[in-house]
Amino acid sequence: MPLADVAAIAGIALACALLVGLAGVVALWLLRRRSLMVQLCVVILAVVLSFAAGVLAVAEAMYISPHDLLVVVVVTVISAVVALGVAVLLSAQLVRGIRSLQQLTHSVGDGALLDGTGSLAVNADFTRVADELVATSERLAAARDEVQLLDRSRRELIAWISHDLRSPLAGLRAMTEALDDGLAEDPARFHRQMRRQVDHMTDLVDSLFQLSKITSGTLVLRPEPMSLHDLVSDAVAELAPIAQAKGVSLVELTSPDHTVVGDVRELARVMVNLLANAIEHTPENGTIRISTAREDDAMLLSVQDSGAGIAHDDLTRVFEPGWRGTDARTPGAGIHGTSGAGLGLAIARGIVEAHNGAISAHNTGIGSRFDVRLPVGA
Repeated sequence: MPLADVAAIAGIALACALLVGLAGVVALWLLRRRSLMVQLCVVILAVVLSFAAGVLAVAEAMYISPHDLLVVVVVTVISAVVALGVAVLLSAQLVRGIRSLQQLTHSVGDGALLDGTGSLAVNADFTRVADELVATSERLAAARDEVQLLDRSRRELIAWISHDLRSPLAGLRAMTEALDDGLAEDPARFHRQMRRQVDHMTDLVDSLFQLSKITSGTLVLRPEPMSLHDLVSDAVAELAPIAQAKGVSLVELTSPDHTVVGDVRELARVMVNLLANAIEHTPENGTIRISTAREDDAMLLSVQDSGAGIAHDDLTRVFEPGWRGTDARTPGAGIHGTSGAGLGLAIARGIVEAHNGAISAHNTGIGSRFDVRLPVGA
């Protein structure tokens, strides 16, 4: 075929394609606010018409016989219609997948994930997006549950702290008014009671301050090698008079060889909190066993009491700030530097986790046991 004929055919086809393409662009601009289905139909129609117009224009320009021209027209029209129909069906399936993806996105935002993603199996890209949305929904649901749990814990903590502050403040006000009015028959006894109330509120404020440092991430540790045997001995010596007054026996089962690297002051607070909690919930003539053991690359510190134990449903809540549990384990005014506001275990967990350790609670059948695991090189 001469080069001039090839150039003429290419020019005719290009001109037809440009005209139809320009018309398609104008149509897309006019329909820019319409649905994706309509826009896809315009694009497909422009492609099919561009091809058909080029074929027909070239056939006309070639001066072929009417019979051959009719054959070309019929074949082109039928092919264009079939191609347009198939393209419309494919675009409809694509639109359905997009709408299902929109519904899934809304369900993720509303917190109600769709039951399945089978309608999104249009192609691998949609499936991957759907799987990612499902995973995102699960993470959001877990985050919402955690936020709700923290919010509930915060409300309970505020309510309990308000009550714990209101009671001693009311007592202090009544005693000061009695002293001012000269109605106190034994002023010295009133002064001692006022001092105890002030000490209790001081312990409460100190516990709140410690908990705020833990939750805000501003707790500063000064790690150094330390002996768990000495840690337990110091805490037992500190709380032994209170245990003896209550008729509770403290049994140490520790080894001088068990050492960790940690903040002596903070871990001492953990030990005192756990031991005070055990004394608080151990009945008269009960026994508390404090033991240490080596577990692989960690040290295990256990405090086991012989009290009423912890309700199974509360085992996961004992370390929440302000948790007081059942009546059997509801603390009173606190003992020996503890606020009694349900903050001791929460503080203990925060300090242990700051040492890259873990703390857990268990029922043993004859009471409860708290285990503290600390890495040897914490």
